[in-house]
Formats: sequence, structure tokens, C-alpha cells
Amino acid sequence: MLKILLASGVAASAAALASPAHADIYVNPEFNGGSYGDDYLGGTLNLDVGYELSEGAYSFYIQGGPALVMPNGADNEVEFAGKFGGSVAVGSNTSVYGELSAITGDELSVGTKVGMKYSF
Repeated sequence: MLKILLASGVAASAAALASPAHADIYVNPEFNGGSYGDDYLGGTLNLDVGYELSEGAYSFYIQGGPALVMPNGADNEVEFAGKFGGSVAVGSNTSVYGELSAITGDELSVGTKVGMKYSF
């Protein structure tokens, strides 16, 4: 699944590079922690490198790298995490976006995100 995700991002990047557009390579260190009530569950530190491309109303990104998983009360583990997403402007102040993310581990965990953004 992760190989398909990365391959589709590479293919989309190659196709998009054939037209004039704005592209950036970036670094995205990010920490995500969680708690349930008063109990701290732990966190994950992602050290991603990414590629972002935008042209007109369309933009997308693909990023990935090592992820240090730090569960509270258990041993830390290094996994691999990645994301692929994009957005489309559907009006002068409105866009819709989506993201597919994955992280390795005992089993591959996959997440999705879909939303809309309205700017005032």
C-alpha cells in the first residue's frame, strides 16, 4: 500500500513537472502527542522531507521520512511515515482538500483526511 502511495506521488510529480508550475522541496518536522483524560498516551516525532507543487487552483504534496514513536510506558521505535495530499480551489475564497497518510509498525496504519477551507 505504501509503495503504491509513493509511486502514485512520483508519477503525479513527473506529470505535473511537464507544465509551468510552482514547486518547492521542504522539511516538515512535526510532533503529535495524545492523551485520554488525565493519561498521557505518548507521541510521535516525524522528520519528513516533502515536495509540493501548485499551479492555478490545484496543489498537492508528498512527504515522508523516519518517525520516532514514543508510547508512554513502552520502548520507543523508529518507523517510516508518509503523506500524500492536495487541494482544489472551488471558489475565490473556498477550497477542498484531502490527505492520505500511513505509518509502518506491527501493521501498516493508514489515515485519511478530507475537508473544506473558507477564507474571510
